[in-house]
Amino acid sequence: MYIVIVGGGRIGRHIARDMVTRGHQVTIIEEHAQRCQSLLIEHDVLLIEGDAGDIHYLEQAHVDRADVFVATTHTDHDNLVACQLARAEFGVNRAISRVNSPKNVEIFERLGIEAVSSTRFISEMLESEFTVHDLVRLTSLRGGRVALLEITVPDGVTTHDPDRGREGDVLPAPPTRSIQDLGLPDESVLAAIFRGDETIIPHGVATIEPGDEILALTTPEHQDLVRSILVGEA
Repeated sequence: MYIVIVGGGRIGRHIARDMVTRGHQVTIIEEHAQRCQSLLIEHDVLLIEGDAGDIHYLEQAHVDRADVFVATTHTDHDNLVACQLARAEFGVNRAISRVNSPKNVEIFERLGIEAVSSTRFISEMLESEFTVHDLVRLTSLRGGRVALLEITVPDGVTTHDPDRGREGDVLPAPPTRSIQDLGLPDESVLAAIFRGDETIIPHGVATIEPGDEILALTTPEHQDLVRSILVGEA
């Protein structure tokens, strides 16, 4: 099976690694050069540096022969545009998209795109009693309105989070902090911390270190605050 993945963040890499392990051919489209460098080192995939909303890069990825097209970025609009182009311009039968805002799920499904909500996606990726328990608590409180955040803590050397700076910007590294001292909103959960090759299911005694990649769940109104806390700005 040939799979094209849009987005080379932690979720995109997780899917790519899983599919390659299962013997499938994978191409990743990623627009941020810094991520592209690490992807080339870490994964046996074809990598295209570019914007998946541009037909030119979809052509390079040979989307016309893709069995499945998967959009995994943190922006619903970008995911929607890429999936629509894959279906309308290249005739892809199956398009799957990460949907960060649950209120957008219906829009994707009406357009024939398989929408994977943040809560379902994260629970499938990370099967632990801690994560599932807190997911149930969050979705019960907010009727399923949960936002998924994918955040990299600055290391003081390079720009990790493309949303927070231009390529080449150097962001100051916060000190190592204990999760229990972060002051996160009650309606938020750190689902996983990725530190090098290590995956940590965080508890109060765990720490956040510069360079950590974090998957967090919170309500939409708290996502900016949670992001600021984790990157050391609040």
